[in-house]
Amino acid sequence: MPALDTSNIIAVIGAGTMGAGVAQVAASAGHPVLLFDTAPGAAQKGIDSAAKGLDKLVQRGRMSEQDRNTLIARITAVETIEELAGATLFIEAIVERLDIKQQLFQQLESIASEQSILATNTSSISVTAIGSVLKRPERLLGMHFFNPAPIMKLVEILSGLATDSAIASNIYDTAKAWGKQVVHAKSTPGFIVNRVARPFYAEGLRILQEGASNPATIDAIMRDCGGFRMGPFELMDLIGHDVNYAVTQSVFEAYYGDQRFQPSLVQKELLDAGFLGRKSGRGFYDYSDGTEKPEAQICPPCPAPDQVEVAGQSAIADIFTELLSNAGIKVSRIEADEFAIITQHATLKQSNGQMATVRALEEETDDLILLDLALDYAAASRLVISAADQASLSAVDEIVGLLQKIGKQVTQIDDIAGMCVLRTVCMLANEGADAVNQQVCSIEAIDIAMQGGVNYPAGPMAWADQIGIENVLNVLDNLCQNYGEDRYRPSALIIRRAAAGRPFHE
Repeated sequence: MPALDTSNIIAVIGAGTMGAGVAQVAASAGHPVLLFDTAPGAAQKGIDSAAKGLDKLVQRGRMSEQDRNTLIARITAVETIEELAGATLFIEAIVERLDIKQQLFQQLESIASEQSILATNTSSISVTAIGSVLKRPERLLGMHFFNPAPIMKLVEILSGLATDSAIASNIYDTAKAWGKQVVHAKSTPGFIVNRVARPFYAEGLRILQEGASNPATIDAIMRDCGGFRMGPFELMDLIGHDVNYAVTQSVFEAYYGDQRFQPSLVQKELLDAGFLGRKSGRGFYDYSDGTEKPEAQICPPCPAPDQVEVAGQSAIADIFTELLSNAGIKVSRIEADEFAIITQHATLKQSNGQMATVRALEEETDDLILLDLALDYAAASRLVISAADQASLSAVDEIVGLLQKIGKQVTQIDDIAGMCVLRTVCMLANEGADAVNQQVCSIEAIDIAMQGGVNYPAGPMAWADQIGIENVLNVLDNLCQNYGEDRYRPSALIIRRAAAGRPFHE
């Protein structure tokens, strides 16, 4: 079935921020749109809200006045649900309650033609469960937009157990024609984004709970080293801890208490205190007027050594050789199985998921300093280190000075397994791999969804390929051994790919 052409009427039920946004998306693509809400006057308010947003685009020169007026004219507010009867596609964007959604879709099914398509914008409720009360459940699917719908690129097309694959394909093509990045997934708890994103918050909360650093510093690390637009704490404050915790709890319960999705007591404390984030004026940060956001911790200036040895034949060895040489430091390359920078008093290695203290003991290298993962070591403004408890202060200072010499801010965190960026990225890839292994979606869909839905700097699966599947597995094994928790168990797909020596993307 081809994409719906613009002669087809789109009905949107629910005129809040999401519903009004979806109506705007459909109207932008050229469809006539009917907008309905049970609250008197809400549909017109939704249209007025969309119009105000478009006015800003006109003021910035990004849209003409004529195009703005044409778009708004395509959206009509209706007062009764019966007036939606002529629509081809019905998109629901109402409260997240199964019983209420079921009631609505039974109503819609009673007024719609047998050829009409029903779509729910649910972010967490099973499409299969919603469709269980319908006479034609094969015509129901999920069409999960992300807020704000006119701006966010992603739409998840979700098939329940009864969903007709031809209809899912039809709406996939339709969303694509609307200019969206589209992925298909089975209707399972969390779908793609809300499932795979859980470790981004969970690992940040665990790192904080163990005292490796503070929220402002961890956020800065994830931005400056990982390339994420926001760190986990500022993002949770923005989303609202009531919402973020509820999603985590919902996914945790839906997967029968799987430790991988276990909520954090740190976030529960904030929730219990009413510290919901920006909406309440306080979360991990204080948003009171005049209160400045705390600065991320950085190491004070230290002298750099004049010469170093760079071990290994790898891309990272080449990057640091160039950075160090350009900074005027004499570099000698030496043969080795792994990357290291060796100074007079210290050895710097990439983290492998172990604590520096444990690794120093195993490798009999007391003055061992570990380096966290960075999206791009050459471009990153900040690099992160942790030191073994056995390491001397002079060893730490020498590595700090060396990294400062190549133009980096340096942040030292306490010795914690996997550090910050590395453990988070490996856990994101692990969750993505498990979703693929459980036939929820494709490898490509994971990367598209996480970049388009939550603006990740790279798809987790592509990032895992860059790190190396064997290295990802090694990090997960070390985290698992360190914590003794099922939370860090490697996905069977990662184990299989590592054993075969195959990347995710071939």
